[in-house]
Amino acid sequence: MRVIPASFEIMESLDRQSMATRIELCGRLCYKSEDKIVAGSTEPFIKRIVQHGHNSVMEMAALTLKVAYDAESMATQFFGIQPKFLQIDRTDKKELLITGTVRAFRELARDHGNVKIIKAISAFLGKRYPLFYFDLAPKRGWIPQDGVKVEKLSLAEVDGLSADLRAKHRFVAVRFVTNRAVTHEIVRHRPCSFLQESQRYCRYSEEKFGNEVTFIKPLFYQEGSEEYRLWERAMTETEAIYLKLLETSSPQAARTVLPNSCKTEIIVYANLLEWLHIFRLRTTPAAEPSMREVTIPLLQAMKQKFATIFDGVEPETK
Repeated sequence: MRVIPASFEIMESLDRQSMATRIELCGRLCYKSEDKIVAGSTEPFIKRIVQHGHNSVMEMAALTLKVAYDAESMATQFFGIQPKFLQIDRTDKKELLITGTVRAFRELARDHGNVKIIKAISAFLGKRYPLFYFDLAPKRGWIPQDGVKVEKLSLAEVDGLSADLRAKHRFVAVRFVTNRAVTHEIVRHRPCSFLQESQRYCRYSEEKFGNEVTFIKPLFYQEGSEEYRLWERAMTETEAIYLKLLETSSPQAARTVLPNSCKTEIIVYANLLEWLHIFRLRTTPAAEPSMREVTIPLLQAMKQKFATIFDGVEPETK
């Protein structure tokens, strides 16, 4: 049995990686198979994800496009299909700023590939990122569209947007190492994307997990107290039962005895506007204490990186 404190990491390094690289790294968190990331592993990993329909993994990379069009009828047709899971702003009379994840753009192309603006976007992305469209492009035959110009904004250009646009179009990933009670709450935030360590597939009796179950140190009990000793005994007994069950059961069966105190890792990917909402909800005295344990220091870290968005936002103390 191992006990560790809760923690978080703003995954800035991913912003400097290719979208394919970040999708593989995030996707492998579910199975804790990061050790399998080697030269040449990215393409087959992504193709398997697409073929198996594990679409949530394709939400771990977002991009921002500037789309200019000649005729207002094109925009009318585009908005007429009520595009989902995108951040869209009209930045000029005939210009749109559109941000979405790889999954969002894939599904837009798959479901509405005949709409002229979507056809132009799909042709642009299919040529630039063929790995993400290998299963769709041959069926669609997208070609650039007259009267529609598509450009991709760099991360620096997104960061240079006005504060209101930046809040909606700048996405940030955070990896939390926390207990299952916290993740049960954080996944209720609908506009976010999530990938979480899977107890269904992770077999904690394996060497790479140290042949043991890892728990998050409880915030509620002082180490050395009678309450802490009771908690520690419960975790020790649970671990022994879980490891015994694994001798004859699958991880998905044995996990049914594991408690909320189990350590888990989760990546939360959202735009700054949603992070602002999370902080306003999850740093107050009414929030669960273990949630505040990670969200309050995360807020301070975000303020250092995105001052114009989070300045003036302070956790309530009473």
